[in-house]
Amino acid sequence: MPHAASSDPYHRPQGGPARRAWRAPTMKAIVQDRYGSADVLRIEEIAVPVPADDEVLVRIHAASLNHADTALMRGEPFVLRLAFGVRGPKVRVRGLDLAGVVEVVGSRVTAFIPGDEVYAQIETGSFAEYAVVSERALAPKPANLSFSEAAAVPVAANTALQGLRDVGRLQAGQGVLINGASGGVGTFAVQIAKALGAEVTGVCSTRNVALVRSLGADHVVDYTQDDFTRSGRRFDLIFDLAGSRSLTACRRVLTEKGTLVLSGGGGRLFGPLGRILRALLLSPFVGQSLRPFIATPSVENLLTLKGLIESGKVAPSIETTYRLEETAAAVGHFLDRHARAKIAIVP
Repeated sequence: MPHAASSDPYHRPQGGPARRAWRAPTMKAIVQDRYGSADVLRIEEIAVPVPADDEVLVRIHAASLNHADTALMRGEPFVLRLAFGVRGPKVRVRGLDLAGVVEVVGSRVTAFIPGDEVYAQIETGSFAEYAVVSERALAPKPANLSFSEAAAVPVAANTALQGLRDVGRLQAGQGVLINGASGGVGTFAVQIAKALGAEVTGVCSTRNVALVRSLGADHVVDYTQDDFTRSGRRFDLIFDLAGSRSLTACRRVLTEKGTLVLSGGGGRLFGPLGRILRALLLSPFVGQSLRPFIATPSVENLLTLKGLIESGKVAPSIETTYRLEETAAAVGHFLDRHARAKIAIVP
């Protein structure tokens, strides 16, 4: 597709006596019209989105699955539906992570040109062949990663970086425990915590012990054999991605001035809101800091992560890859088999 010299990158024919019928270019995408399990997802031909003046059209070479994708697919917790559609999703195409090549740029875009290899976190729509991305959300792809590896980074690694560095304020020499160390966010959290100079303990199941240790964890707790909240060890920071232990139990293994960062857990109705409210109410009355958080997209963090990846300090872990038309099966794998690390999706 050509460089967008005007606001009409597809050169839609104008009127005149010889005017011919015009059809927008189409692409394959995974769509859903109702909430439910993976069987609500289907592949369909839809119009290729047209970038605005400050946007870029990216040809997607890979995407990856996140918990947010499955939450929006199911409409759970139900409180999400107030924002994303009560009876069904307002936006039909799922997918937050992408890596690909710039195809078309808007007239006010200055940072990218067609042919650039990029990666990004978008609001939705990466389970498709093309997506429109704001110039402000786009970053150059790490040079040493494949497209599938790069697509595994944005949501998960950004969540790990914000949770540890910005919310947990992790410092070199501190001890951090990561509950959920073998998941998408957890595998990045182990590596980022090590890059920040921490002593890292990862909590995971038996089958993932070797993986977590290979990522650099100093200690690994198999939760099927041991309860980390009764180990007697104390940590300066607990990054709780699993939500599998109570606030009281987690506080028991924090230092007196330690920090508990909450990012996960919850029920079908309100998700983690109940746990978040309890933490906020309790925090002012204890010496420890209880900090719920929801990660926000950050192109600055994508650039930071690019540096960590290209220096060899952080690397994505991918369990398996599915084709775009197999997205429903990928989601089933993600939900039913407790997928470790990341699952990539390629057109």
